[in-house]
Amino acid sequence: MAERERRHARPRGVIFVPRSQLLTEDEVERALRRMAHEVVERNDDPRTLVVIGLQTGGVPIAERLRDILADITGVDIEFGLLDVAFYRDDVSLHPVLESAETSISSDLTDRTVILVDDVLYTGRTIRAALNALSDWGRPRFVQLAVLVDRGHRELPIRPDFVGKNLPTSHDEAIDAGVDGVWIGTLVAK
Repeated sequence: MAERERRHARPRGVIFVPRSQLLTEDEVERALRRMAHEVVERNDDPRTLVVIGLQTGGVPIAERLRDILADITGVDIEFGLLDVAFYRDDVSLHPVLESAETSISSDLTDRTVILVDDVLYTGRTIRAALNALSDWGRPRFVQLAVLVDRGHRELPIRPDFVGKNLPTSHDEAIDAGVDGVWIGTLVAK
């Protein structure tokens, strides 16, 4: 199995097989820098920001976005990790095999949460994330940042900050990270 396939093996016995690269590492960096500037323009006080990456794909993107925000603002931006596995509405269809760490170090009440994920598809993961966030306080604002919006929403969820809109078919899969974005398919191991 290729290294990329090994890193992105799905827990339910499928792997991502890349077909072509859509964004290079440099293009992802430019998109994240643009998104960070949009976050700063939209939010007056960077000290109220908390960047939270969704496990697992959103974490490296959130870390990089946080670093860029800190460079732009000169403020040490708070960071957290959120696992939504037990908040999903499709657990009966896809049982949770492993859960990841949730690490949020402070109360989110009256904070501006920048919720970060790699790919926005149906919106169900974001719905679960919003439910999970309520366990950590009542944020003043929750703003959604995604590296890739591939469409096909099943819920009325729209991102505030998007790296790239990449319409896809239901048969295609997207693998997005700070090292690039690929389109491909999911196949059984």
